[in-house]
Amino acid sequence: MATLSDIGVAAAINILSAFIFFLAFSILRLQPFNGRVYFRKWYLKGLRTDPAREEAFVRKFVNLDWRSYLKFLNWVPETIRMPEPELIDHAGLDSVVYLRIYLLGYAVIENHFIKLKIFCPIAFLAWTILVPINWTSTGLERAKITNITSSGIDKLSISNVHSRSERFWGHMVMAYVFTFWTCYMLLKEYEKVASMRLQFLAEEKRRPDQFTVYFICHPPFL
Repeated sequence: MATLSDIGVAAAINILSAFIFFLAFSILRLQPFNGRVYFRKWYLKGLRTDPAREEAFVRKFVNLDWRSYLKFLNWVPETIRMPEPELIDHAGLDSVVYLRIYLLGYAVIENHFIKLKIFCPIAFLAWTILVPINWTSTGLERAKITNITSSGIDKLSISNVHSRSERFWGHMVMAYVFTFWTCYMLLKEYEKVASMRLQFLAEEKRRPDQFTVYFICHPPFL
């Protein structure tokens, strides 16, 4: 069975891979050729100019401002702290919905109160109820008689509970609790998102691109 070092190696690979992708995204978003992908609203509002107008050829594709690379990760805390109406105006409603889904699994501080979402209550119940049930069982000790190898960390899992044990009732009850809590939080979140979308559509002004095909950046000879 898995050892603590095996779990550590797997976790290190996943964390390192996620950090590399996150670092690549943070650097690529600074490059001028990705401007219309990440800052489309800024172009429509005239807050950002087209890099094709730059005199230097390199500046059209590469950001040569070294100071921007020193604070290229500042957008993460700024985005989390930004009020939702301001974030909708800055990046759109879909970005706010994505951020809410991302934060749905953790504890979020809103109006000086800590709102526990999905993973924090589930982790607390698992460590206070399921882990003691598994750790105090003797299933793996009996399995060693039949030459089944195991490690100390396996005592935390359900594999340490011997067959036909009454302790399985704890796992079954907690499975229903976890499922109910997750579905309840998803229901409340989707109700909030649906309300935000209806409010966004009601307050949105009519635009030409809602009724016809809207071209931008067309060739000058057309």
